[in-house]
Amino acid sequence: MTRRPRMVSGTAGPGFIGVPLVPTVLLADASASARAMVRDALLEGVGPCDLRTVTSGQELADHLRPRLGHDEPRPALVLIDLELPGNEDFDAVRSIKSNPELRRIPVVVLAHSPTAAQAAAAYDAGANTLIAKPVTFLALVKLMKVFTAYWLDAATLPPEAEPS
Repeated sequence: MTRRPRMVSGTAGPGFIGVPLVPTVLLADASASARAMVRDALLEGVGPCDLRTVTSGQELADHLRPRLGHDEPRPALVLIDLELPGNEDFDAVRSIKSNPELRRIPVVVLAHSPTAAQAAAAYDAGANTLIAKPVTFLALVKLMKVFTAYWLDAATLPPEAEPS
């Protein structure tokens, strides 16, 4: 896991206190080698980000659940491995997208060789994108540059939903 991002101080102006200077990407993947490759690929990317990782659907749910005194930054983007334990039938994706406070967070599903049926199921569950995992590290670096540039820089995302 990377270091916590620096936070904007009180001199940043109204509404900006406690806002991370870099976006947080939450990666849910059971494979330690896959998490390390994504971390390294993101370091090669176009801009800095704060990578957080979890290894199961339950850890993902726990990480996203607001807890008193828990100071985890809200992710700007969630990456979920198709084979994540606890994500059977895209339960993790469905859980995020059915929660009014989380549904606006873009969710990208990563799969080794996605089938048409898996793609349909991912989008039906609410995934914003399904991407085939590259085979080589250089292809992964290129992919991370492209889709983080899109989701974290180019896309205009809606504001966070108000807590209910």
